[in-house]
Amino acid sequence: MGLLINGHWHDQWYDTEITGGEFKRNEAAFRNWITPDGQPGPTGTGGFAAQAGRYHLFVSLACPWAHRTLIYRQLKGLQGMIGVSIVSPYMLDQGWTFAAQDDPLVGDQVYHYDYAHQLYTKALSDYSGRVTVPILWDKQQHTIVSNESSEIIRMFNSAFDDIGATPLDLYARHLQAEIEYWNKIIYANINNGVYRAGFATTQRAYEKAYDRLFANLDKIEQHLQQKRYLTGNQISEADWRLFTTLVRFDAVYYSHFKCNRNHIMDMPNLWAYLRDLYQQPGIVDTVNMQHIKHHYYASHETINPTRIVPRGPEVDFMVPHQRHLIEDQVDDE
Repeated sequence: MGLLINGHWHDQWYDTEITGGEFKRNEAAFRNWITPDGQPGPTGTGGFAAQAGRYHLFVSLACPWAHRTLIYRQLKGLQGMIGVSIVSPYMLDQGWTFAAQDDPLVGDQVYHYDYAHQLYTKALSDYSGRVTVPILWDKQQHTIVSNESSEIIRMFNSAFDDIGATPLDLYARHLQAEIEYWNKIIYANINNGVYRAGFATTQRAYEKAYDRLFANLDKIEQHLQQKRYLTGNQISEADWRLFTTLVRFDAVYYSHFKCNRNHIMDMPNLWAYLRDLYQQPGIVDTVNMQHIKHHYYASHETINPTRIVPRGPEVDFMVPHQRHLIEDQVDDE
């Protein structure tokens, strides 16, 4: 992330109010939609028809918002239709960079740019807002389709179905109301909640975010006592939106963001649920804990001025899990 002001890049990891010291997240700047026939979506303009090879995804393996777009690309079988470029885990003076730093995963595969901000100014020459990932890019029009991850995953869920995407619906009509209920809770209190705690600049703001975070993790822990997934026995969008925070929690948010009441490993239902999701086919390929840890600990100088990356903890998401035996027995009867 970064902000371009009068030609100079400024660190914009977090915005705080003058009073309260609470973290506020800005809205995404590009809100177009890929649709099956190129008609306009709910926001933005039209002209972005679903076509194999036309679109490219620029992501950070460390970023939870970008991570969910990689999960959908994997689950919907879009790897052959949508290419991927990966930024360095280190976000420093000019924001997200494609500098390889001996990392074979890192690099811009489309334009060979050095920085993500060059994509924004290619799309809009006078752009002066935040530079975030993921970036869904149109190689035909040489512009950004969207940088809003919650909308990109909706596109991936259905826009490519007529041209060979895997027939999987993570936003099934009969579950949409329940999915939206959980999304609202998860985004405000958990996905964004860990940042609200970690980037708070007053004790009051930190404790408010901390309390809301764990109250809602407790709510889900209790819910999962009777449900395998958030909406029942079927994995939905809400589960994957929660997953990207949970998978980073014990290694990063617990210590780096001071979310240290307990680990996810200490919450039996959430821990089993997290391992269940992690072990779904293809998901392990989207998780890179080295990028995750190095990004957070080495990029946030205001939180960790030494930039030392801790070696632990060792989190084994592949431990076998057994869940919801009471529910399974009821279903079998």
